[in-house]
Amino acid sequence: MIYFDNNATTPIAPEAAAAIVDVLENDYGNPSSAHTMGRRARDIVEAARSSVAGLIGANSPDEIVFTSGGTESDNFAILGALRASPEKRHIVTTRVEHEAVRKLAERLETDGFEVTWIDVDEYGALDVDAFRYAIRPDTAVVSAMLANNETGVIFPMAELAAIVKDRSSAMFHVDGVNAAGKMPIALGQTAVDLFSISAHKFNGPKGAGALYIRDGVKIPSMYVGGGQESGRRAGTEPMHQIAGMGAAAKLAIEVLPLSATAKLRETLENGILQKIPNSRLNGTKDTALRLPNTSNVSLKDTNGEMIMAILDKAGVCVSTGSACNSENHMASAVLQAMNVPYSWAMGSIRFSLGRYNTAAEVDKVLTILPNIVADLRAMG
Repeated sequence: MIYFDNNATTPIAPEAAAAIVDVLENDYGNPSSAHTMGRRARDIVEAARSSVAGLIGANSPDEIVFTSGGTESDNFAILGALRASPEKRHIVTTRVEHEAVRKLAERLETDGFEVTWIDVDEYGALDVDAFRYAIRPDTAVVSAMLANNETGVIFPMAELAAIVKDRSSAMFHVDGVNAAGKMPIALGQTAVDLFSISAHKFNGPKGAGALYIRDGVKIPSMYVGGGQESGRRAGTEPMHQIAGMGAAAKLAIEVLPLSATAKLRETLENGILQKIPNSRLNGTKDTALRLPNTSNVSLKDTNGEMIMAILDKAGVCVSTGSACNSENHMASAVLQAMNVPYSWAMGSIRFSLGRYNTAAEVDKVLTILPNIVADLRAMG
């Protein structure tokens, strides 16, 4: 099986799996307990916290709060920021956010909050001027992703953070779920207040994530209960998940900046664009402004869902960039925001590579994909 869908989830690293099993079998104490087993458990949690802090360049491990994943971290950040400033009713976000942010913002609109939606251009780049002028004194929270999950396009996080702080007292949240483990991150050198990540995006376990809360930033906990995570997230820590996340974070630091993966991505991307007529890249061609593992390509006058299904039968896992809906045949919100024409958007495929992919796998896809596309076009 060839797995080119690493932006959806990644295979767990053997080292992370081993850390999980070791905790389940040997270190099952409660980190809040004062006895020997509890202290050992606490040491494991804190070691993982340090590794996660290192992965995203936090100034202190104390800025890391463990959660159940990216969705909880995104919701925790945005809802917490709103609760911290109840007098403010304005939110700024972008048209290309992950559903965990975009759908929450849409729901908040129905609850009476005002949301300003920032556009991107045809290459997926954020309109920074529109971003700047959208921020107001009554803005409570600004939320923008670091790297888009469909196109891999990177937003200028440090610049955006500086703009937010220059124009308001709003909290700035960054959805870093698709970026962590794929690019170097140095939060301690920015004015970012809140940053979300999820372990299964960098070869850790599902069900484990974290929210970076910059030192000095105060947001209320989402849960009522014990005083875990320094009172910021009640509930007994899932030690095995946290240990796996810590091991995965440590490994991710060692392989960044994914130069080998980037070379494979370039070979795949260039091969598709050269071998298949009427193909185009969705997102910037500037590889410095795109994740090293992601290619979103459109194959005009085809159907992405059909291509994905045929590739699946051939043992290749990818995803559709179009996220085609069988009922309304709509392109994804991201491609719509980029104004990708319908005849191109519906034939979009996302290839997202990972650290375990090989050149032989890329060669196989480049061998079979042109024939798949030619056959589908011949069928009309």
